[in-house]
Amino acid sequence: MAVAPHKVLLLDLASNINRVPSNYIRPISDRPNLDKVDSIDASIPLIDLHDVTGSNDVVQQIGRACKDYGFFQVKNHGIPDEVINNMMQVSREFFSMPQSERLKSYSDDPSKTTRLSTSFNVKTEKVSNWRDFLRLHCYPLEDYLHEWPSSPTSFREDVAEYSRRIRKVALRLLEAISESLGLERDYIDRALGKHGQHMALNYYPPCPQPELTYGLPGHADPNVITILLQDDVPGLQVLNNGKWLAVNPIPHTFIINIGDQIQVLSNDRYKSVLHRAVVNSYKERISIPTFYCPSPEAIIAPAPKLIDEEHPCQYKSFTYTEYYQKFWNRGLAKETCLDLFRATPYI
Repeated sequence: MAVAPHKVLLLDLASNINRVPSNYIRPISDRPNLDKVDSIDASIPLIDLHDVTGSNDVVQQIGRACKDYGFFQVKNHGIPDEVINNMMQVSREFFSMPQSERLKSYSDDPSKTTRLSTSFNVKTEKVSNWRDFLRLHCYPLEDYLHEWPSSPTSFREDVAEYSRRIRKVALRLLEAISESLGLERDYIDRALGKHGQHMALNYYPPCPQPELTYGLPGHADPNVITILLQDDVPGLQVLNNGKWLAVNPIPHTFIINIGDQIQVLSNDRYKSVLHRAVVNSYKERISIPTFYCPSPEAIIAPAPKLIDEEHPCQYKSFTYTEYYQKFWNRGLAKETCLDLFRATPYI
């Protein structure tokens, strides 16, 4: 087996430097401008999911959040604190392992369904991002569990339990989003084919010059919805009305954002919103997004019920594989690739 090059991960490089290497430095026109970010505690809605299946009010709250922000936070989601704490702890343990142990999972081949890598797409990007990540496919769980790292010892057990529970939350949210659009409760569920689910364990080391780079630059997610667990270190920022808002972590809540596929299914009623991760000079940050997706062969198109004279069809139909390949090849620099699938050229 080929040995990965020395210090292939940012984690191992960042511990010994006091300046950002040139390949991480953004052009002046594309820097975080951290002093221009609004930081308010109630920057996006916080929704109580306790009665999501029996309350039209919760459905309406979710619909308003999707329409006005593209983002919301949820509490009383049904996942025990212990499951969340175990997930965060085992993620921290994974990135704390010796380099030789971590690199057993390393690959820069994006077709691998379990892989440790760095930045975003090391083969195509011009400027690197200040993060390492472990990507895991996790539905159907039995198809992928054997590929996952076997160290730390509780890794597979803890991550599998978290994956099962987060999927239940995703399905409840998709039902509520369907209802909020005036569609059948199971409309989005059926539109996703056999479904797909994967997650990233993102590790952002302390950065000596955080104003020069990004953990991840502004981008919209290509999937259906993303459910984000983050530790207590701020870093997520959301674009709203032309301004970046810092979303400060609230323990044991999740941050939800709708992805490009919801924008298509909703025929532009709901918009997939740009967001980014910034870094800091004082403390590592871990975030764990779960990406809920259509299965590769699922055909995505606007819901017929949401097309009328006032709302003409905005997108041509496509398979999720077609969409994801374009997203991956373009990278995060282009922000979104929805316009490539417009029913008519977008002007």
